[in-house]
Amino acid sequence: MRRVVMLVDNAVEGDSRVQKAARSAADAGWDVTLIGCAHVDAERRWRLGDAEVRVLPLAAAPARPPATAPAGVSGPGGVVSAVPRVEGSGVSAASASGRAGSRDGSGLRGVSGLRARLVARGGLPLRAARLARRPVEHAEVRYWRARLRDGAWRRLEPCLWDYERVAGPVVDELRPDLIHAHDFRMLGVAARAVDRAREQGREVKLVWDAHEWLPGARPRRDNARWLPAHLGYVREYVGHADAVVTVSDTLADLLVRDHALPERPTVILNAPVAAASEPTASGSADLPASDLRERCGLSPGTPLLVYSGAMAVQRGVDTVVEALPLLPGVHLALVVADPDAAYVRQVVARAARHQVGDRVHVLPYVPHRRLVAFLATADIGLIPLHHWPNHEIALITKFFEYAHARLPIVVSDVRTMADTVRATGQGEVFRARDAADLARAVRAVLADPARYRAAYEGPDSPLPGWTWEAQAARLDALYRRLLTPTR
Repeated sequence: MRRVVMLVDNAVEGDSRVQKAARSAADAGWDVTLIGCAHVDAERRWRLGDAEVRVLPLAAAPARPPATAPAGVSGPGGVVSAVPRVEGSGVSAASASGRAGSRDGSGLRGVSGLRARLVARGGLPLRAARLARRPVEHAEVRYWRARLRDGAWRRLEPCLWDYERVAGPVVDELRPDLIHAHDFRMLGVAARAVDRAREQGREVKLVWDAHEWLPGARPRRDNARWLPAHLGYVREYVGHADAVVTVSDTLADLLVRDHALPERPTVILNAPVAAASEPTASGSADLPASDLRERCGLSPGTPLLVYSGAMAVQRGVDTVVEALPLLPGVHLALVVADPDAAYVRQVVARAARHQVGDRVHVLPYVPHRRLVAFLATADIGLIPLHHWPNHEIALITKFFEYAHARLPIVVSDVRTMADTVRATGQGEVFRARDAADLARAVRAVLADPARYRAAYEGPDSPLPGWTWEAQAARLDALYRRLLTPTR
């Protein structure tokens, strides 16, 4: 049995795409180990069907100097060193850092100190301090990109080495035949593992699963370094991939353009599992079997909207709350990872200010294999995204989950999903961030729900192609092609 190692930069349990990929690959006969990296207290292990899951603790890793690779870890070009070399320069990143300090003084060394001094001396609010430090951060980016080109991530985002230090030795120990790197942070970890294996005479294939278009992503840190650092990181290692998979045709075209890929990525949609199955993660067996409407305590005749997924300003839930006063008697269910999260509490407080707090219900996630049935008693599935590059190009997971729950979808006018809804007739489109137009779209669906649900029936239904089973077959075929010996 050929061994597949999957890598992801999270705790696995909240990532349905990763869970589905691991389980379906194991079901197809591959020996699968899924390795997550997260800030957990100790290593966690469980099984997804026949796949083994191991979540490794980032927090337990020992402290290290910035920009220093873990001991014994292969740096660029396969060089095993405690300090990564700077390609083409003949010097280490650490020595380059020293020269940067001597050339640029305290500016490049003391961004965090600058922030502290601004707040302490002037009593500036945090936002002002952030704005004041930006020129220094942009100077850092320009300097290190000039010195290290794509390798500048070693100085701008050295915490990327944490994933290498934690996961790299485990991957080497497992001796995989194929490594499937999910999202961008694990690409370098996989590429360096492939290099080490090949130095030992073992052939290992690498599949990179691009979950999003990185140039259009919202930075995950509030600084000017994060995005250019990660863009360089991906550019450095994307050439190691033997194949690329991604989530939409539009993103596949962008990846070909951005990285001059020799082969168009295989599109693996974030579609739900069609077959009913048992819970997938440890500790999830005791989750309630009731449906969404029952959990909200609502009668069958009460109009119920649902938003299921991550909560953030750019996801547009505030627009829904602002629309509720225009929709008398309509209730909203929010199915979210952490009902007590700060932003969720802000949304609930906003609803109270609009005097619709009694019509907003916050519920925790359910396992992805139960989610479709859980959602099915709602009347409308909401996707109120703001315009953001990555929102324009994908059919996101909740789109397919709503569809399989046979819910009419009300979506903002983000390009790909709006075009799909208009083409299939499965819902209505409204102007992003326009509460009045959202209310109009909701009223249209509630006036004739059968018209929109009809899009899911009959020979022209898109649902058979929008299943994980169909996507898993593509992924299995890709694995087999890569691992089939050729003359």
